[in-house]
Amino acid sequence: MKAAIALGSNLGNREAHLRDGLARLEIPVLAVSSLYETDPVGPVAQGDFLNAVAVVETADAPRDLMARLLAAEEAEGRRRTVPMGPRTLDLDLLLMDDTRVDEEGVKVPHPRLSTRAFVLVPLLEVWPEARFPGGGPVRSCLTSVCGVRFYRSAAWYPHIAGRSTTPS
Repeated sequence: MKAAIALGSNLGNREAHLRDGLARLEIPVLAVSSLYETDPVGPVAQGDFLNAVAVVETADAPRDLMARLLAAEEAEGRRRTVPMGPRTLDLDLLLMDDTRVDEEGVKVPHPRLSTRAFVLVPLLEVWPEARFPGGGPVRSCLTSVCGVRFYRSAAWYPHIAGRSTTPS
């Protein structure tokens, strides 16, 4: 099953925390987005975040994948002492193909996915066709979050080295 995971860090060597945290999951990584630096969200003064999204392949059930994410956070030194406070590593399960889960501790799709540009932009970079389970395309959320509307896939420019495409 294909799953999308948001990665964030605003303490210490942020890039190393993201890289090491993702490696700790020990699952195949299909794609990783660019790194984005973003302002913190929350009531506590703290440093800027580095954010990214990874698309992985997993046979784990959502609860089991969530357990992997939490274990990786803890191994990277995350301590949950201040709600929405600074953290070495934050891993959020965003999507799992067409799976919908609403249980204590596991919610898929992520409940705030549609309202956070710092998640939407890197997600759509690596999984542009992502869809909400049983619903519409994730890219439609960009309009309300940051005024961006999808117009056409990257196939509009068919002359990419090593790729032959036809406009859609």
